[in-house]
Amino acid sequence: MTAPTQARPTPAVRPGTMWPSPPGALRVRPLPRETAASYLTRLAAAYHLSPAHLLDGLHITATGTPAAPHATELHLSCEAARRLAAFTCIPPAHLNRALTRRPPPATIATARWQPLVPAVQPLPACTACTLRRPPHHAAPAWIHPAPDLPRAMICTRHHQASSDPRQRIPLGIRTLPELTHARLTARRPPTTASLSWATTITTRWYDHHQHLHTRWHTRLHQLTTANPHLTHSPASPALTCRTLITYPETLTLATTLDRLPRHTPLTRTQQTAFLHHLARRLHLTRLAPAHHDLLWQRLTTR
Repeated sequence: MTAPTQARPTPAVRPGTMWPSPPGALRVRPLPRETAASYLTRLAAAYHLSPAHLLDGLHITATGTPAAPHATELHLSCEAARRLAAFTCIPPAHLNRALTRRPPPATIATARWQPLVPAVQPLPACTACTLRRPPHHAAPAWIHPAPDLPRAMICTRHHQASSDPRQRIPLGIRTLPELTHARLTARRPPTTASLSWATTITTRWYDHHQHLHTRWHTRLHQLTTANPHLTHSPASPALTCRTLITYPETLTLATTLDRLPRHTPLTRTQQTAFLHHLARRLHLTRLAPAHHDLLWQRLTTR
């Protein structure tokens, strides 16, 4: 009589072995402040799907016309966000913190594609940071810049930056250490009002070649030299890189404006002292704005 054959134990699955993946098995982690449209596009690409097909597979009703991730945003209802979190195996609270928006209240699973005007479109994320989020063949990510800093994305770890959605890939800034230094030293972000004033003032200085023109022209030359593809771009690098070029001075001006006393007019002596202090912080030997300069308007506006 033949002895019964014992069943062999199932061998353990070695790490890296490819098996048919159940839904949600391909973990795609969102980047901080990434748009929902960008994240869904990268998630769908991991499964070789289009965003529309992925939404349909999650039984989420989509409206509107999808476009490039930087040109549209995806507004998810609470139920749609819950289904997306369940599919990705990411806790809803974590997913909501990572993405840039909060879903509107709704009991049905809906998604609405909303066009974005260029002024509020997201910026391309650091490619090295994106690759650290598996899968490694993920599509480029788009993120919104920090709201309390000049409108630019600066990765101090990998020395990449972007400031305009027309730049489809980040720029290398290793030859511009003042950009990463300004970002690292921004421990106390300026107030919204001072940042708005500073951005407007430095933009006017840049466009009219005032005060810091030589420094900014040199910085633009360094940026285009380090990123040759900028010269072949349909948009002028002088325009698309303006926020990056003026970034350190804009941040310095904003934090300096925050030191002005509130609701108290400055005397002429105080205005002169402030200009001397600002010139030192901007590393200028002298700062003498014209009477029509917006900086004077800020100093006389209480």
